[in-house]
Amino acid sequence: MTTHVITRRGDRLRPALSVLGEVVLERARVHEGCGAARRTLAMMVAAALEGPVLWIQPGWVPERLYMPGVRQFMQPGRLVFVTARRAEDLLWSMEEALRSGAVPLVVADLPGTPGLTPVRRLHLAAQTGAQEGQCAPVGLLLTPGDGGAQGVESRWHMAPRHAPGLERWQLERRRARMLPPKGWLVEHGCDGSWRITGGGAP
Repeated sequence: MTTHVITRRGDRLRPALSVLGEVVLERARVHEGCGAARRTLAMMVAAALEGPVLWIQPGWVPERLYMPGVRQFMQPGRLVFVTARRAEDLLWSMEEALRSGAVPLVVADLPGTPGLTPVRRLHLAAQTGAQEGQCAPVGLLLTPGDGGAQGVESRWHMAPRHAPGLERWQLERRRARMLPPKGWLVEHGCDGSWRITGGGAP
């Protein structure tokens, strides 16, 4: 789903990606997802888009996406995996994919947090992709713990808040250039739908 946000200059509108109605990610920019349920957040973002999703992952880490869980959000066939052999190849692959503008979402599942200079390069690559490619791509960095990547457009933290008979997560916008911190409760209903059911303190 597409919405619009005011640019940092405040003088025009540009398209942005709306996830579950209230969670907004500016296109042609790079965002960060952290927390224990960061991959679930990435799946929610992917479900809000059409087309292929490029998922870049380190080859030396054993964790992989659980395909039956992916089906709750999207057809697994939309996922294109890139497995990097070296740490430096993770961000290089993301940069090249964003610059091409060939896919609407590029996810890099990282073992740590990148520095400011590589994040700036990713922003520039995403902007180039929006101007010269097929779409304005969204870049999503998945980082462990509470994250902390410098220079990202926004930082989101997601963690499980399940209860007996209830699948629920707390989603927090911890950093954004144009918006204050905010929290939501996200619930997976018996009908298979995902929805925001209430607020949660950041």
